[in-house]
Amino acid sequence: MLPVNGALAAVLSALLAAAVAVAAVARLGEGHEHRREGGGGRGGRDGKRGGGGKGRSTRWGSPHARAVATAGARAAAQLAAVSLVIGYVVRAVPLLLAFVALMFAVATWTAGHRITHNRTWRWTAAPIAAGVVPVVGTLLLTGLVAVDDIALIPVSGILIGGALTGTVLAGRRALDELAARHGEVEAALALGFPDHEARLEIARPAASDALIPGLDQTRTVGLVTLPGAYVGMLLGGASPVEAGAVQLFVLVALMAVQAVAVAVVLELVARGRVHRLHSEPSEGE
Repeated sequence: MLPVNGALAAVLSALLAAAVAVAAVARLGEGHEHRREGGGGRGGRDGKRGGGGKGRSTRWGSPHARAVATAGARAAAQLAAVSLVIGYVVRAVPLLLAFVALMFAVATWTAGHRITHNRTWRWTAAPIAAGVVPVVGTLLLTGLVAVDDIALIPVSGILIGGALTGTVLAGRRALDELAARHGEVEAALALGFPDHEARLEIARPAASDALIPGLDQTRTVGLVTLPGAYVGMLLGGASPVEAGAVQLFVLVALMAVQAVAVAVVLELVARGRVHRLHSEPSEGE
């Protein structure tokens, strides 16, 4: 589709530099550290801890500018490494399964540390697994994907990535909402609501918004965008009907995976299993 040559490298470098420059000039990401310090704990009841003043972002530049630069460099390094090892992974089922397990572990670590910065990050394995494992298991049991088939890697990766996105968006939105509306949580508790119900009622609407990107992508497929699975199938020689069927499966599976992931992480936040107590801000957020 695109020639791999010096021109492509130059364009990629220019695009990454432009993204970093825009994020820096617009000061994107400023305030995230301070907002996170301001609360988001269990029920948001420690949301008063935040103080005034400017965060580290004004002293050291836009957090998202650094994050964009780091993400671009990591993507290049990681794709180069995967390109070198993928041929060896598919030669043996244990290696293939180990690679899928690695994808899951990285997704869990990424989601956990994006949502919270304490030991509760490990709980993010639950929403990702709850969404992905049933779908992948169904594919294997029905024979649509074989355990020794290289297709297991991209299919699992797409689903894990979707669960990662849903978990991060729902978890962050839920904790932010609890921090901002901690007074309403306290009022619900005063009215006799159990802790779990009080937090759930406040966090649910915000966490549910994590489903919007996936819903919009599904609603507009073929009209606004032609997603990667469809284009990849066409370039690989498949018919438009076959490509459309595969893309439809991907979109429907992603909606199922993300719905489960959002529901599970919302429950974990409501029960206080995932929180931001004693968290420390990190760069690049």
